[in-house]
Order: sequence, then structure tokens, then C-alpha cells
Amino acid sequence: MSDLVLSLVTEFGAYVIFASAFLSCLALPIPTSLMMLSGGAFVATGDLSLWTVVLAAYAGAVLGDQTGYMLARWGGAPLLAHLARAPARRAALDRARALVERRGAVGVFFSTWLLAPLGPWVNFVAGATGFSWARFALWDILGEVIWVTGYVGLGYAFSSSIGTVADVMGNIVGLLVAVTVAIAMGLWIRTILRQQRRARAP
Repeated sequence: MSDLVLSLVTEFGAYVIFASAFLSCLALPIPTSLMMLSGGAFVATGDLSLWTVVLAAYAGAVLGDQTGYMLARWGGAPLLAHLARAPARRAALDRARALVERRGAVGVFFSTWLLAPLGPWVNFVAGATGFSWARFALWDILGEVIWVTGYVGLGYAFSSSIGTVADVMGNIVGLLVAVTVAIAMGLWIRTILRQQRRARAP
């Protein structure tokens, strides 16, 4: 996978980084983080311009998030129901819904970088549930700054070992998502238990 990504970035430069960032924010399985790491590495070697890579990745990410939000805003609940037909997508949407309901704008912010695998699903949920576009756009824009500069910066700093950095970052993100899901499930179970106790109380 890393060899393919490197060859694509070598061939198409910032264009493929923009496209991958945009499409991954619409839930397409594209290794955008590795693309940005590779872009940062090529900046370190002088083959690409720093501002070109950063702006391409940032513009693609923000436009992708906004597109996902707007599609869900227009599609509403029927779109979410269609997406939820597949069990894996249904689970991702449930986690995204829990994050938005419990954390609101802060959940949107964290979904862009700290919990990036949930990001596309948060976009859909926020749009379909009528979450304020102004709040969504503000926190999305702020969060994507961290995601883009973080990965491009890591690629620049560790240009000689991109594959290792990609594996480490993937494991960290996976762990954070698992912890978040576990916490959300714990809170959900606690809420149900409280409701049952109240129902039994005289």
C-alpha cells in the first residue's frame, strides 16, 4: 500500500492529496493519512512545496466534510437509513451519533483528527440531524488544521521512515477509537440501568 501511495504522490503531487482528502471525508476507504505523510516526506526532499501540500490536503478535507454534511442535510433520515443497511456502516453511524449527541461541537472537532475514522460518519449525522451548519463549519475548520498539519509535519520530520510512522499512527488511532466506543457503551449501559431503577422505584 505504501509503495502505491508513494507512486501516486510522485506522479500527481498535490492533486492526488487533495482528491484523497476530499473522498475520504465522504467515507471512501482511501489512505489519506499516508498520502499526507508522503506529501510531507516529499516536501522534506524538496520535490514538493510545503504550502502546496498543506493547502491541497486542507482544502480537500474541509470541502469533503462540508459536502458530506450538506448531502446528509438534504438527504436527511432516509440517507442515514440507506447508509445503515450495512452492519459496519450502521455501527459507525451509531458511534458518530453518540459522539455528536454527547459532545456536540467538541465531538465534531475531535472527529476531524483525534477520532478521524469517525469523521465522515459525524459529517453525515450532523447534517441529517439538523446540527447548526455555522457551528459545524467552525469546529470542522479548526479540527482539520490539526489533522493536516500533524500528518504533513510528521511526514516532513520522519521522511526516511514513513512506513513505520504510518503503522504507529494507525495503531494509536485504532486504540483511541476503541476506547471511545467502550466509554460510549459504558455510558449507554449506565443510562439504561438508571432508567430501570427509576421505573422500579415506588
